[in-house]
Amino acid sequence: MWADTDTDIDYLNYSEVAELVAEMVGSKRLLPLSLGIFGTWGTGKSTVLRLVKKELHGSPDDYLFIDFDAWLYQDFDDARGALMSVIAKALHDEAPEGFKAKAKSFLGRVNKLRALGLLAEGGAAAAGVPTFGLLRKGMEGLGDLLTGTADDEDYEAMGKAAGEVKEKGKGLLREAEKHSPPEEITAFRKEFGELLKGIEKTLVVVIDNLDRCTPPNAIHTLEAIRLFLFLPRTAFVVAADEDMVRHAVSSYFKNPSERLVQDYLDKLIQVPVRVPRLGVQEVRAYMLLLFAEAAGVEGEKLEALRAYLVDQLRQVWKPDADFSVDQVLGVLDPSDPDPLRRTLDLADRMAPLLAYSANVKGNPRIIKRLLNVVRMRASIARKREMPIDEAVIAKLALFERCTSSSAVDALHDAINAGSGKPELLTAIESMDGNDADFEQTLPQAMKPHLTFVRDWVGLEPKLGGYDLRPAVYLARETVPVRTVATLLSPAALQAVEVLRAIRTLNSPAARSALEAVDSSEHVAMMDALVRDMRRNADWMRSRDDFRGAVYLADASQGAATTLSRFIRALDLPRRPPWMSTMLNGKTWAKA
Repeated sequence: MWADTDTDIDYLNYSEVAELVAEMVGSKRLLPLSLGIFGTWGTGKSTVLRLVKKELHGSPDDYLFIDFDAWLYQDFDDARGALMSVIAKALHDEAPEGFKAKAKSFLGRVNKLRALGLLAEGGAAAAGVPTFGLLRKGMEGLGDLLTGTADDEDYEAMGKAAGEVKEKGKGLLREAEKHSPPEEITAFRKEFGELLKGIEKTLVVVIDNLDRCTPPNAIHTLEAIRLFLFLPRTAFVVAADEDMVRHAVSSYFKNPSERLVQDYLDKLIQVPVRVPRLGVQEVRAYMLLLFAEAAGVEGEKLEALRAYLVDQLRQVWKPDADFSVDQVLGVLDPSDPDPLRRTLDLADRMAPLLAYSANVKGNPRIIKRLLNVVRMRASIARKREMPIDEAVIAKLALFERCTSSSAVDALHDAINAGSGKPELLTAIESMDGNDADFEQTLPQAMKPHLTFVRDWVGLEPKLGGYDLRPAVYLARETVPVRTVATLLSPAALQAVEVLRAIRTLNSPAARSALEAVDSSEHVAMMDALVRDMRRNADWMRSRDDFRGAVYLADASQGAATTLSRFIRALDLPRRPPWMSTMLNGKTWAKA
């Protein structure tokens, strides 16, 4: 298993991006600077941020880092005030003795501005302050103030609204010299600049998870950044999904024009840097490292492999870049190479599918989660002594991730129809993927994924003739409704359908159906019946499927144990009359 967390260890050659960002932040000629690290969910934006800090920490006396997780403050604090306070507190703590008074004054000024956050009607009302709708305009005025578009009407509205929360804001609005809003902003920026000069460090504010916020919180955080922008020795590094931020702008400002949405982010972020999408070689290197790590490779050997693969990624434009399993084993030099080779071979074969699949697109977080699913299923298989190879589990998990639920259902139908050994897979594995017969043989639900299925079929191991029922059982967290059914033979499935509908415990149809099923499937059949009965909320009315379950319990001790356990789990105050009558004389029901 692999931890699904950010790291400052580079497995993907993201150091190149981090070095570029660190170079810009470290250039006094480019400051002040606002820089965006853009990428979709799971592509590694947070990892890039950590690598940037690692690069810059080589000169700790030159930088003051402030980490701000915008998502962390959502619903607990107003985004503008939270960012302003975090920055002010960091400057206060860092200020040398000669600047402590100024730092304290600056912190107080932030508190004064922050007190205006109480003007939101929800916040004032929660504090017990009557608003009567008067505060909304005050909050709108504050928004204009922070975005630089305030007019006299806004200032007047804020003044009126401030009176409503004067008592509640005493702790923040300390008795001090009064200034008009424009003077407050000017004084705020002046003190901020003087503090930075006194600290003699470049302030680097790293803002993450902005794209996880609601549109109002995302916009308020961006507006707060404006107060600090374009002052000497400042750099703001914002990690976000660019499309999500543009959606927030569009939503917050009530469907502005496309040009205005584009301009909003462009004016705020001077330099956009996009996390590169992983290609086949990057995915291959990433998976080789993950599998080596999971195989117990650690310390100097793992670092040697990481350094080698990252170096190869930097040379990937050359024809002689080598990511082969043989080369990896040569770097690691394991005492017993065969188990590791089998694992690395699997990663090597899966890499192209994960790089190109529309449902993965080389996303490192998705890849890691997929591999964790495989490892969990393999662990369960070992504990239950299931005769199934991890490569088979991985191949089916890959199909689940890279196709649709309907395509997965079609595969499970084929597995079910073939008593675990689907004729469909045997047929298409014997064909050339480019033949017209290949597409015609596929179920309709798989045809939209034709390109993927062609490549997937060629991925070792071949599954034709392999009993896949254990693998489907292991996938039950992905396809819970179909799990039990896909484990049953066609005869058992037919018997379950008959048992669900019988009207009497002397049913000839039930007897015939059950005689056609091997007794080894009785418990799985009861599991299928119980799964349906769990959905029932009203146990005062008789149920036909319960009658069928009783019939099956009478025929099988294992099935009886399962049903008895289910009845006890219902925790009924008393058994309804119909159930008592049906269970009368059943010794297994008294257990």
